[in-house]
Amino acid sequence: MIGIPLGIGLDLIDVPRFSSLYGERDAEILARCFAPAELTDVGDGPDWLPRLAARFAAKEAAYKALGGAAGVALTDIVIHTDAFGAPGLTLSGAAKSAAEAKGVGSFLVSLTHSDSSAAAVVVALSIGPR
Repeated sequence: MIGIPLGIGLDLIDVPRFSSLYGERDAEILARCFAPAELTDVGDGPDWLPRLAARFAAKEAAYKALGGAAGVALTDIVIHTDAFGAPGLTLSGAAKSAAEAKGVGSFLVSLTHSDSSAAAVVVALSIGPR
């Protein structure tokens, strides 16, 4: 059984603006925000930048779903896809501590993008009955 919703976050990214910040694929800049696995997941295809923007939006949405917890770094939230292509996230550091303190046991994640925008919704769920 899925737990009850404890928080929801939504974020929308303007891809051209995102491109001005991250489009050059500067390894140092990208490492401040993304795990190596996230960069691998987006690939090198023509839509790599909107895909990356959607993951950035998911990080922001997860932060909002946690209630804006203090001390959370973008690298504390890692967006991944499962074997079927469904998005999910893994927490570490301050994000993980905030989730535990609020009783969050899992997340629902949805990503979408076009050439001009990327968005994500994250729902934080309580630890369900065991």
